[in-house]
Amino acid sequence: MNGQELVSSSSRQPRIASDANHFILTFENNRFASELFGQFDQNLKLLEERLGIDARARGNSVVITGDVSATNQARRTLDYLYDKLQKGGNVERSDVEGAIRMAVAADDQLTLPTMEKKAKLTMAQISTRKKTIIARTPTQDAYMRALERSEMVFGVGPAGTGKTYLAVAHACQLLERGAVEKIILSRPAVEAGERLGFLPGDMKDKVDPYLRPLYDALYDMMPADKVERAITAGVIEIAPLAFMRGRTLANAVVILDEAQNTTAMQMKMFLTRLGDNGRMIITGDPSQVDLPRGIKSGLVEALDLLTGVEGITIVRFKDVDVVRHPLVARIVRAYDATYAVPAVGGGGEADPQI
Repeated sequence: MNGQELVSSSSRQPRIASDANHFILTFENNRFASELFGQFDQNLKLLEERLGIDARARGNSVVITGDVSATNQARRTLDYLYDKLQKGGNVERSDVEGAIRMAVAADDQLTLPTMEKKAKLTMAQISTRKKTIIARTPTQDAYMRALERSEMVFGVGPAGTGKTYLAVAHACQLLERGAVEKIILSRPAVEAGERLGFLPGDMKDKVDPYLRPLYDALYDMMPADKVERAITAGVIEIAPLAFMRGRTLANAVVILDEAQNTTAMQMKMFLTRLGDNGRMIITGDPSQVDLPRGIKSGLVEALDLLTGVEGITIVRFKDVDVVRHPLVARIVRAYDATYAVPAVGGGGEADPQI
């Protein structure tokens, strides 16, 4: 099949030659085209695997053949990634995976505010001085938008979906903007029954093992020396859940991680700490409750009680949103199939307040 070449009016944009199921996409910058296709065309091979198309590089052009819908998804994916390169970004395998997910979701007509069906992809971003995070799945996109818009956000779902990482990234962004004065990180220490006194060291030393995932995200978002200075100055505070009682958390973004391991009373206590110009982000996985048998998870109860409450947004991640190794998603699905967890607080990826 031979297509008629259509030359873009802008030299920055790819040129397309096309017919029904076949088109040639040409990129003006040879270096960017090489990075876009990947070493040994690995990014094109990923497109082929995920979309069921044929994508063959010819110099700075790529010939794409396949189903009309799939070839359009491939075009939007490559357009987005090429634009990212033009803006000084890099293209990793995870970026390609994310762009493909978003392109497919656009065709599935998910009503996300950051998409235009059949048009170019635009994904939500979180930016700090050290790093920029771009949504890799439609639910991450919805979550990141919810963090911008809502004072209280629940991010619930399986491991590896980016709930905690994105929460910490958003908190760092708000701190750098001057929108809040401090970040408070909290997590229930279920293994020690909230009785941390027997552990050696000061309070930070006692709770560090439980808060390591939050620290890892902090060091990704901010230079290590700034993190240490902020902790010393109290701008970043480590606060075990049991020590939050009686406080009013104003001018702060407060993150409660592993919230499935709170009791109902702990969750109520935590949620009612919100003060003026405060933000709360609650993350957890209802399928991984470590509380003693017979004690109801405070997260599960909160999702039931607070769905539909004005000012609260609940975003629900699924196994398809796992952005770690592809094997993680398959592991999550296998466990979910064996140990099914009843749905709480409605279905879908996100409640309608987004």
